[in-house]
Amino acid sequence: MTEDNAEKRTPRDIRTLDSGALRALAHPVRVRLYDILSQQGPQTASSLAAMTGESSGSTSYHLRALAKHDLIREIPDRGTARERWWERPTGGVSFPGADTMRTPAGRAATQVVMGEFLDRRHEQLMRFVESTLRDELDPWAENALITSATVSLTVEQLREVNARIQRVIDDVVDEYRDDPDPGPGSSSERRIVSLRAEAFPITTESD
Repeated sequence: MTEDNAEKRTPRDIRTLDSGALRALAHPVRVRLYDILSQQGPQTASSLAAMTGESSGSTSYHLRALAKHDLIREIPDRGTARERWWERPTGGVSFPGADTMRTPAGRAATQVVMGEFLDRRHEQLMRFVESTLRDELDPWAENALITSATVSLTVEQLREVNARIQRVIDDVVDEYRDDPDPGPGSSSERRIVSLRAEAFPITTESD
């Protein structure tokens, strides 16, 4: 699984999380904070508390835990001693790594982190679907893509399909990440868009 800081990513700038970093991330609140920083950019403990319903003391504690493993970092020369700003480092992260999967603790941490990320993506998708069914369609809804397909592949073909999909996503991120934001109300208004790719073998009832 790869999680990308789309605003800053470079094609080779992918960090595979080791078991220590993955265990530090394996907490529902930390995954949520990390994901918000990835999607919405720099935040303070107070702003994250307002978004998550946690106390600022709780978010501050979890932010420091993430920072110990360089999952996030404090922004130099911004904020004060009482109000620190945090951001995702440049680039994306990938997990699990080979060392992580060798231990039960590593596999358990991977399951927690992946489960939380996927739950958040599903919640975001369902909010989008519900809003489009409740409100009049707008150009953003009309141009969104929700699709699925099934096909019979060998493991080598699956590897190639995934590589092709990843290349498309990488190309899109590289092409658009530095475009200026014209701001709300502009005819070319920009919004944060989630790009997802899923390709995996289906477990049948008999498996």
